[in-house]
Amino acid sequence: MILASAPIWTLLASVLAVLCYVLPALAPQRLGDGQTRRLLWLACGFHALSLLGNFAPPLRFGFAPALSATAWLVLTAYLVESQFYPQLRGRWALGGLGALTVVLAWLFPGNALHVQASPWLPLHWALGLSAYGMFAAAVVHAWLMTRAERDIRQAHTRPGLPLLTLERLTFRFVTAGFVLLSATLLAGLLFGEHLYGSGNGAWRWDHKRVFALLSWLTFALLLWGRQRWGWRGKRAVRVLYTGAALLLLSYVGSRFVLELMLGRSA
Repeated sequence: MILASAPIWTLLASVLAVLCYVLPALAPQRLGDGQTRRLLWLACGFHALSLLGNFAPPLRFGFAPALSATAWLVLTAYLVESQFYPQLRGRWALGGLGALTVVLAWLFPGNALHVQASPWLPLHWALGLSAYGMFAAAVVHAWLMTRAERDIRQAHTRPGLPLLTLERLTFRFVTAGFVLLSATLLAGLLFGEHLYGSGNGAWRWDHKRVFALLSWLTFALLLWGRQRWGWRGKRAVRVLYTGAALLLLSYVGSRFVLELMLGRSA
């Protein structure tokens, strides 16, 4: 746990982000949908500022900033979507997720980057985190889709997006995430040693890469099954959850073990 290494302004941004995330949950009766949405937009702005602290010298990264950046991408995508689909649900859960990941990123900012790392490494990170964000957004939509399907079976009527709209949005996020994940893996395969510095990024069959490839194959199977056999409903959701779990284990899981359990930086 490292608390003093980040600039003080990132602490202020983190505190404001957490407050804006949790305030709607603390006073749900006093805030309408419009006020709640504005607070979440403010939270995303402060959240983004808190993430910039990882790029202040010395450049550092780890499992908690990766989770925080993923949550920020999911929340930003949700807020953009809510402009077109105001009936989207789940804002309280997403606000709680955002607050939790901001706190984690402040408590566990990760380890300093190797001095020989390429200046292109942040772009590689951006590709990977964007893939994480797209698949995480797909998981959120799949969860909403499962709830909508259950409501239909039980004849419950609650406000929300139609089931087919949620399904279409879910697979759009899966497709975008698959493209980004493919680009990330290809960049790591071709330029890994140059990105991380000599001897630190060359391709090797470690846990991170094995889980990443397994997740890529799982998502490829999901998209193929959707195209070839029309997979939908519970089967598609199970495959999506499996691929997302493998992807989570790939970077976040391996970094969590290295940083907290083994106390190592790489």
